Amino acid sequence: MSGGLRVRQDMEKEWETLRAWKERVGQELDRVVAFWMEHSHDQEHGGFFTCLGRDGQVYDNLKYVWLQGRQVWMYCRLYRKFQRFRHSELLDSAKAGGEFLLRYARVAPPGKKCAFVLTQSGLPVKVQRTIFSECFYTMAMNELWRVTGEERYQNEAVEMMDQIIHWVREDPSGLGRPQLPGTPPAESMAVPMMLLNLVEQLGEADEELAGKYAELGDWCAQRILQHVQRDGQAVLENVSEDGKELSGCLGRHQNPGHALEAGWFLLRHAIRKGDPELQAHVIDKFLLLPFHSGWDPKHGGLFYFQDADNLCPTQLEWDMKLWWPHSEAMIAFLMGYSYSGDPTLLRVFYQVAEYTFRQFRDPEYGEWFGYLNREGKVALTIKGGPFKGCFHVPRCLAMCEEMLGALLSRLASAPAPAPTCSPPAVPARCGVE
Repeated sequence: MSGGLRVRQDMEKEWETLRAWKERVGQELDRVVAFWMEHSHDQEHGGFFTCLGRDGQVYDNLKYVWLQGRQVWMYCRLYRKFQRFRHSELLDSAKAGGEFLLRYARVAPPGKKCAFVLTQSGLPVKVQRTIFSECFYTMAMNELWRVTGEERYQNEAVEMMDQIIHWVREDPSGLGRPQLPGTPPAESMAVPMMLLNLVEQLGEADEELAGKYAELGDWCAQRILQHVQRDGQAVLENVSEDGKELSGCLGRHQNPGHALEAGWFLLRHAIRKGDPELQAHVIDKFLLLPFHSGWDPKHGGLFYFQDADNLCPTQLEWDMKLWWPHSEAMIAFLMGYSYSGDPTLLRVFYQVAEYTFRQFRDPEYGEWFGYLNREGKVALTIKGGPFKGCFHVPRCLAMCEEMLGALLSRLASAPAPAPTCSPPAVPARCGVE
C-alpha cells in the first residue's frame, strides 16, 4: 500500500469516527435539554427547580442562585449558537429565569451580594461568603443581553463584574468572611479560574470590554499557573497568596476535574493571546498531568479528590466518580486536540467520552447520573440538587458538538495527500495505557 493511500484511509477513518461522535453527542444534547425543559421550569414563580429525582420529579423546591444563573446562561447560549434550539419556549424560559434573578438574587439591594439559596418564591435562605453566585449571575445577564439586546441585562452584568473584581483584588470584606488570625493566606484555584471565565464571557465580540478586562485576564492566568507546584509535577488546588505550597491537607489537596477545567480556560486565553508556548505548557501541566495522575487505573474514571503525597484524603467522597470532572475532561482534551493536532489528546478524549457515556448516561429517563462509586456504579440516583443543575453536562455536549463539527469541516477541506512510491513508515506507538 502506498503512503498516500494509507494517509487517505487514515483520514477517512478519523473523519468517520469524529462524525459518529458528533452525531452521538448531538443526540445526547437534545435528550438532556429536553429533560430540563420538561421537569425544571417553575411556571408559577419563574426560575428553575434543580432538585430533581431520576425521573425528573421535584424532591425539594429550594432554588440555588448559582444554578439559576447557570441554567439561564445555558439556555441563552444554546439559543444563540444552535439553530435547532432557536425557539421561543427556550428563550422565554431563560428570560423568566433572568427576571427571577433580577427580582430576588440580591439579598439587600442595591447591595450586590447574592444569596446562595432562595425559597421557591424568592425569599433568601442562605448566603455563602464567596463570589460564585455573583459570577453565574453575571454570566446569565451577559448572555441574556446577547440574545435579547436589552441593555439593562448588560448593565447588570458589568456592574456585578466590577463588584466581583473589587472583592477579589481590593477589599473582600463585603463578602462577610471574617479575617481570623489563624487562617492561612491561601488562594483557591477556583477564584482566578472563575474570573478568567468571566473575562472570556464579557469580552466575546466586544472590543471595549475585552480591552477593559485584558489586564485582569493576564492576572488570572498568572494566578492559575502558580498552582503548578513541585517542579511541575503537581497541580495543587490551594497555594499561598505568593504562590508557594501550603502545609497540611489544605496544601496537598488536588482536584483533577478543576485542573482540567482550568486547562481549557487557559487554552482559550493562550489562543486569544497568540501564545503557543503557553498553549503547550497548559496541555502538559493542566491536561495530561492531572489526567495521568487522576485516572483510576483499576476501574477507570477520574478520582474526585487526591492527596499530592498519596496519603488518604480526608473527604469521604474522594474516590467517587462525579459527572462534572468527566464533562470538563471531554471539553479539555477535544479542545487541546483541536488547537494542537496532537493525536494523543484525541485518544484521551475518546477514552474519557466512552467511559462517561457508558457510566453516567441514563438511557431510561434521560440526563446523567451525577455520583458514582469508585467501581462506576450509581451511588445517587438524583439528576439534580444543590450542586448539579442544567450546566456541566449540556455545556460539555454543546461545546463538543461545535468542536467536532469544526474538526469535520477542517478534514473535509484538507487537500488530498500526494501520491508517493516510498515505503510506509512504521507508526510510532503512542497512546494512553
